[in-house]
Amino acid sequence: MTPDHEGAIRAAVDELVGALLAAVTEAAPVGNAPDRLLDIESASAVLGIGRSRLYDEIGAGRLRSIKVGRRRLVPSGAVADFIAAGLADPLTQKRTAGA
Repeated sequence: MTPDHEGAIRAAVDELVGALLAAVTEAAPVGNAPDRLLDIESASAVLGIGRSRLYDEIGAGRLRSIKVGRRRLVPSGAVADFIAAGLADPLTQKRTAGA
């Protein structure tokens, strides 16, 4: 991969992360309103990751979730925090995992 391609990919990922953060921030609670709870499928779709990776992030403590009965739900604020922390960036994950 050439530096130009990597730069273009980085810019596209940064733009996507910004758009995701803006979308999640719009859905974030206002004032006293509670977080919207997302099911696993919705949370993984918003983050652009698979269910297994989402469960891995929850298990590692990098993404907050709650259990309601047998269901695992992710607060929209936790998704926003996850994105803001830069943990949703797949290129960063690959680089730090190999380092």
